[in-house]
Amino acid sequence: MHPLFEPYRPQLDAHPWFGALPAELRDALAAAAVPRRLAAGQVLFRRGDAPCGLYAVLSGALSVGAVDASGKEALLTVAEPMTWFGEIALFDELPRTHDAIALEDAMLMHVPQAALQQLLDETPRYWRYLALLMAQKLRMSFMNVEALTLMPAAQRLAARLLMIAEGYGGISTRHRRIRLSQERLGAMLSLSRQTANQLLKELAARGVVRLHVGEIEIVDLNALRAASGAAHRAEDALAGADDARSDGDAPGAGDASRAPATRRRS
Repeated sequence: MHPLFEPYRPQLDAHPWFGALPAELRDALAAAAVPRRLAAGQVLFRRGDAPCGLYAVLSGALSVGAVDASGKEALLTVAEPMTWFGEIALFDELPRTHDAIALEDAMLMHVPQAALQQLLDETPRYWRYLALLMAQKLRMSFMNVEALTLMPAAQRLAARLLMIAEGYGGISTRHRRIRLSQERLGAMLSLSRQTANQLLKELAARGVVRLHVGEIEIVDLNALRAASGAAHRAEDALAGADDARSDGDAPGAGDASRAPATRRRS
């Protein structure tokens, strides 16, 4: 492992995804990785670039998104310390889908594409662990689509803050200070800066968040969860599970579940 990574190894091992990997895979990734330093504003890769491997942010932060011809930014996420990204191109070997740009000076752990591919070729069962990382991102993408389609702006903003604070579904570690400007938060949610500012001030007035220059501090995580509607979604999910269990406990349900498909359709 490169000496520059040694101070970060405890944080890496505590990370939900990396820490759950087999010890030999963790060591192999760390051994294959090389350090990558970025200055604020420096581009890591652009949309359309060839696949270049897997990254973990060790310090600093990067924006992941795209800018159209008119200069309008569509911000997908902000990758903060202990965030892993870049795995999608490993699976399909297609060009990068977004731009990744340093928001501030950053240190990254980079596992090059060739080294990663060799590791996976030698031990194919390791593919599963990369698939789990990608599945987490896919789950979050589905949730974002639902939020943009169904949620009002205030709930949508609270849900995105909650997602960042709780680590994008387990991909990143929990943190309460989010290094994200109001303008960039608005870009994530297709909201104007003015609307994002108004909604954040409303949350601040209720003691849910505290606003700083370039940062949003989560003060009351439970209140933020309530504002996002997460509790109601969890209740709906539990109700659905209870209904399914009730159906399974009904007389004859167990026999029906074990019956051949043709018999169930009769």
